[in-house]
Amino acid sequence: MNWFNAPDYWLSRLVLQRALAALYLVAFLTAARQFRALLGERGILPIPRFVARVPFKRAPSLFQLRYSDRLFSACAWTGCAVSAALLAGADSRLPLWAGMMLWLVPWALYLSIVNVGQTWYAFGWESLLLETGFLAVFLGNDKVAPPIVVLFLLRWILFRVEFGAGLIKIRGDACWRKLTCLDYHHETQPMPGPLSWFFHHLPKPLHRMEVAANHFTQLAVPFLLFTPQPIASAAAALMIVTQLWLVLSGNFSWLNWITVVLAVSALRLPTTAPSVPAAPLWYEVVVLAVAALLLYLSHRPVMNMISRRQIMNRSFDPLHLVNTYGAFGSVSQVRYEVVIEGTLDEVPREDSDWREYEFRGKPGDPRHWPRQFAPYHLRLDWLMWFAALSPGYAGEWFGGLVERLLENDRDTLRLLRRSPFPPSTPPRCVRARLFRYRYTTWRELRATGACWERTYVRTYMPPVRLEEAPARRW
Repeated sequence: MNWFNAPDYWLSRLVLQRALAALYLVAFLTAARQFRALLGERGILPIPRFVARVPFKRAPSLFQLRYSDRLFSACAWTGCAVSAALLAGADSRLPLWAGMMLWLVPWALYLSIVNVGQTWYAFGWESLLLETGFLAVFLGNDKVAPPIVVLFLLRWILFRVEFGAGLIKIRGDACWRKLTCLDYHHETQPMPGPLSWFFHHLPKPLHRMEVAANHFTQLAVPFLLFTPQPIASAAAALMIVTQLWLVLSGNFSWLNWITVVLAVSALRLPTTAPSVPAAPLWYEVVVLAVAALLLYLSHRPVMNMISRRQIMNRSFDPLHLVNTYGAFGSVSQVRYEVVIEGTLDEVPREDSDWREYEFRGKPGDPRHWPRQFAPYHLRLDWLMWFAALSPGYAGEWFGGLVERLLENDRDTLRLLRRSPFPPSTPPRCVRARLFRYRYTTWRELRATGACWERTYVRTYMPPVRLEEAPARRW
């Protein structure tokens, strides 16, 4: 059935699969290194407590059947191993059905993690990785040509990612319509990167051009993905360039990278496709059945996109098969940061020796220049950005974080860049203060070496002791 195959996209499929395997590897590595402090048996939001109140049908996961930190660790490192095998091309050395099963393993394992990850995994790129990873199961391997219908569905995901993000901006903050959002977005974004300071100081006319180009790429270009070649390839290439520009401007986990991966599905890369036999009938039946299911489920994100009350980053089913996406419908004009401090004094006073905890990615010390972490995801740092926007965003977890800092919990301290207290001497009290941060000017940078200037705003959390049960008090 020649209409089923797209041999010209053989190299595109290869690049897409290897890049997706690399992102899976990063996602599982992130989970393996951070879960104990965030979700473990003694974590801030323990998985056992979550599965005790949420039924399997609402959050299907291996951990609904049984949980232990050792089992989670085994799943995360197994995901790393399988992802590395896929990155090395193990699926191409297997029969078609076995290659499909191999791709199914990381999807099932990561679904199990996301569905019990609670607020730590409530990011749009989690669902995006799962939705893309599920389709990758049906892309086939070197034994068959790439199926046209799966390539179409990958473009359909890319369309929803870009067009949904464009709509949420136009309908949201007025600064997107006035082309002024980037006058402050590079400064107020969740986790600036090493070049964000320079992006912020670009001339304002260039910021207007950035916003206008973003609107064009997200609202007009996505429709070109479904046109004949070479127009579809040109549209995908423009999206890739835009995403790489965003990679340079900040740390957005793997959101930009997986969008690039999806765009590869529309590229017809020059290559000589190997001669392969026709796809087996069972494979065609399975692919078409899955495509029909996904197209049926797509009516929900479509209705959401055309709704005036559009929501972003929502999954419509517990398997995350078809989702809606979007980012930065509103943009903060002022940056606030929560600074956590501890002291060894028995009776905390304003003039006590308060020592600041330093996070890996979020701004803290004004002289500490931001680093590039993406596609690696610093989950606690991202949630700290939300906490600064409003204490309501931190209600579930902030008190638990403070408790573990008062205990000098080893796993929690590993999430930080620096703790001001030695392991054997935990603080007697911990407090949190809210500061306003702004980028320094060129002159201030040369004079002080600091990329940030910060101003005290108010108390975020008054001093608390461990015996005062900070989690319940907060």
